[in-house]
Amino acid sequence: MSYIKHRADESQEDYLETILLLQKRLGQVRSIDIANEMNFTKPSVSIAMKNLREKAYITMSENGYITLTDSGKERAENVLERHTILSDWLMSIGVPKETAHADACRVEHDLSEESFEAIKRAVRPS
Repeated sequence: MSYIKHRADESQEDYLETILLLQKRLGQVRSIDIANEMNFTKPSVSIAMKNLREKAYITMSENGYITLTDSGKERAENVLERHTILSDWLMSIGVPKETAHADACRVEHDLSEESFEAIKRAVRPS
């Protein structure tokens, strides 16, 4: 996979995760909410939303409300789970909360499924 494609996938995952979190917090989400949350410009978010619509990860109503499709929600929930478990694990070994969240955000996209599952079992044993 090329570096540029990988970065685009990471960016999409970050947007999907943000939309999911905003939906949980606000109920309804608009592009301006995403821009404010991620500290991005409205034009950048608009381009990203167009790309997510083209990949069928979101739908947008006539009045500008964004909704995750089933596939978008599934991908967002997977990213959020990775982020949460990695953050919890890092904090459990003494990493400060802010650093743990920042590092989890970077690692969540690159960690193999095998390594993630091992961390998940260690953090949340059945």
